[in-house]
Formats: sequence, structure tokens, C-alpha cells
Amino acid sequence: MTGTCDDCAYNVYDDEMDEYVCEAYLDEDEFYRLMQTGKSCPYYRSGDDYELVRHQN
Repeated sequence: MTGTCDDCAYNVYDDEMDEYVCEAYLDEDEFYRLMQTGKSCPYYRSGDDYELVRHQN
């Protein structure tokens, strides 16, 4: 998986917190491991709706 949180479909703006948050379902242990390892996120999903169409052409 490649990509960053900035262009992930799970990265949404929270008005109450006034910042972007990840809405992927991670438990506390998964989140900790992800932050410690520095590897790419296994839950990353592109926010580009046309990515699949471009790939098919």
C-alpha cells in the first residue's frame, strides 16, 4: 500500500476538533503499531473515485 493520510478516503475534517482525523476502524493496539513502525497504512483507501476507471482504460 502506498499513500499518505492527506489523500486517504478515511481522512475527514472534524469541525468540533478543528482538525483532520482518521475514521478507519483501528483499535488502540493497531494504531500504536502503525505509528511506531512507520510502515504504510494497511487501511489506506484512495479518495480518488476515478482511479479504477483510469486503470481500466
